[in-house]
Amino acid sequence: MLIIMALSTVIFLISLIMMLIASLISKKTFMDREKSSPFECGFDPKSSARLPFSLQFFLIAVIFLIFDVEITLLIPLIITMNLNNMMNYTIIIFFFLLILLIGLFHEWNQGALAWAH
Repeated sequence: MLIIMALSTVIFLISLIMMLIASLISKKTFMDREKSSPFECGFDPKSSARLPFSLQFFLIAVIFLIFDVEITLLIPLIITMNLNNMMNYTIIIFFFLLILLIGLFHEWNQGALAWAH
């Protein structure tokens, strides 16, 4: 146990020293207005390089990720189907899918799935 703690401490210290050295070496002290502005073939930019991001697209992406992760949680249930009692298995999958459908219905009622308002 003592060996593991000593090795963990050494690894932590080595990584901390490397991060500090990298942070000190990579500092750029020279700030130039031309370097920080967007480059358009040597001309001044016509408009701002920062475009507004669609919040609706972000919501759709987050909802997709949530439901995608929940679907990946269903895969182990399918794999272990023959190892479990069929009645328990059916009840678990039914409640899991019911929770998914209630969440989908809630998002639909809140208007998060409507692309244009």
